[in-house]
Amino acid sequence: MTLIEADVAKDVDTENWTIHYNEAGPADGHPVILIHGGGPGATGWSNYNPNIEAIAAAGLRVIAPDLPGWGASSAVDFSTYDQVQAVCELLDALGIEKAAFVGNSMGGHTSLRMAIEHPDRVTHLITMGAPIQMKPILFGAGGGPSEGLKIMAQTWSDYSPEQMKRLVEIMVFDKERFATPELCLQRSEAVAKRPEHAANVLAAAPKAPITIWVDPNRLSEITAPALLIHGRDDRVVTFETALVLAANIPDSRAHVINRCGHWAQLEHADEFNRLVADFVRHH
Repeated sequence: MTLIEADVAKDVDTENWTIHYNEAGPADGHPVILIHGGGPGATGWSNYNPNIEAIAAAGLRVIAPDLPGWGASSAVDFSTYDQVQAVCELLDALGIEKAAFVGNSMGGHTSLRMAIEHPDRVTHLITMGAPIQMKPILFGAGGGPSEGLKIMAQTWSDYSPEQMKRLVEIMVFDKERFATPELCLQRSEAVAKRPEHAANVLAAAPKAPITIWVDPNRLSEITAPALLIHGRDDRVVTFETALVLAANIPDSRAHVINRCGHWAQLEHADEFNRLVADFVRHH
């Protein structure tokens, strides 16, 4: 069986928001929260549709939300928005005490904050291309934001399929296989469906979409076992970040994938799914 979004789509009202999410797997399985990235058109489904069914098949309860400010969830004021608060409200609304957190890009950063600020709610930490604020940067380009982040910023104001193609192409290593017209159109239409999300990001730029940054000096406080996945060819967040995280998080291991961009869960879905399921079930 191949899932479609309608099969797994749900909504829940939390204390402050309505959050749309996708859920699969046994209700009594270990909860795994898949948190999407911060780019235009990102949702739980668009970031993780190659992964939800496979990870759920390992006996895990998989939940992939649209964070408030993205997709079909509530709009937010990015000048005051706290993504960790939103995640905690989601857990409370679903009756989940603790879970494994899997986060791509901004979602990885949110997962890092969860592991530091709410260690009692995080059983496992898995990141892919998670950004942190660090200097000096040895292997990435100098002069401010990366190539990918600059194009991402432009796409918040111009989310046409043509511009979205520029963004998707910089997110992946294999453009011919993964930067398809269908995916570019899907992500463009996702932004156009809720234009208030893009307007809110632009209104708070450059602070948005990540409004509260993790303190790198607190990374050593993380007690959850951590798996740090990163594409060697990531043009959005340099793979050096995974090495810094691995050097600072006590119970961690880095998994660097060649011929892989910012979306490891898409470009190397089978490998990613095996890594996540094995790590959560056996570590």
